[in-house]
Amino acid sequence: MIKKILSYFLTPIYLLWFGLLLVVFHPIQMVTRSIWGYPVRKKTVDIMNYGLLYGLQILGTKITFRGLEKIPQGRPLIIVANHQTTIDIPAVIVGFRKNHPKFISKIELGKWIPSISYNLRHGGSVLIDRKNPRQAVKDILMLGKHIEANNYAACIFPEGTRAKDGKLKQFMPAGIASLYKSSPSALIVPFAIDGNYELMKHGYFPMSVGVHLKLTVFDPIEPSGKDMTELTQQIEDMIRKELGQEISSPKEKVRSEVKI
Repeated sequence: MIKKILSYFLTPIYLLWFGLLLVVFHPIQMVTRSIWGYPVRKKTVDIMNYGLLYGLQILGTKITFRGLEKIPQGRPLIIVANHQTTIDIPAVIVGFRKNHPKFISKIELGKWIPSISYNLRHGGSVLIDRKNPRQAVKDILMLGKHIEANNYAACIFPEGTRAKDGKLKQFMPAGIASLYKSSPSALIVPFAIDGNYELMKHGYFPMSVGVHLKLTVFDPIEPSGKDMTELTQQIEDMIRKELGQEISSPKEKVRSEVKI
C-alpha cells in the first residue's frame, strides 16, 4: 500500500524530469550538431540518456549493469536485446556509449518527440516503415555498412515489438542476418534487460517504485560460420534463462515455426 501511494506521488516528479531533459536537450543537440558536428552532439545525447536512466532513482529504482567489461572495442557490434519498454533505449545507450549504438526504429518515432526523434534522424539510426518490408531490409543493410565502416554498434530487438506482458516473444533472425550480411566483421553481443516491464507494467502512470533494473551483457559471439537461425534461438534461450522464464521445448519451437 505504501509503495502504491509513493508511486502516485513520485511518478509525476520523474515524468517532469523526463520531459524537461527532452525539451532542454533538443536545442542543445541542434546547436552542437550545427557547430561541432557528430562527436559533440553525441556527447550531449549520452548525458541526456544518463539523466533519463539514472533519473529513475527518483522512483527508488536500483540500476545494476553486469558484464560491461565484456564489451569489445575496435570492432563493429550487433547488440541483440529483449524489448520491454521505451526505457530500454537509454539503458543501451549508457551501457554501450563507447561503441556509438545505433537503432532500428519504426518510422513513427522519427517525428514530434523532442530530442528522441532528432537523435534518431541525425544520429545514424534507421527508421523503417513496417508496411514496406523491402525498403526496411535495404535500410537495415545500410545500417550494417555504417557500423562496419566506423566500428560502431547496431542494436536490434528481434522480438519485433515490446513485450507488453513481460513475457519474452520469439526472436526473429531476419534482422540480425541482414545486419551481419553487410557487417561481416561484427561480433554479436546479447544483452538482457530485466525489470523495465515491472517498472512500467501500468504504463507511464503510475510507474512502480523500488524496482531492481538488471542489465546484463553476455559474452560476445563470433557469428562466422554459424547458422543464423540457430544462433538467434541460442541467444533467445540465453536471455530467457536470465529473465527466469521457461525455455521452450524443441517441440514447442517447431510448432511455433509451423504456425508462423
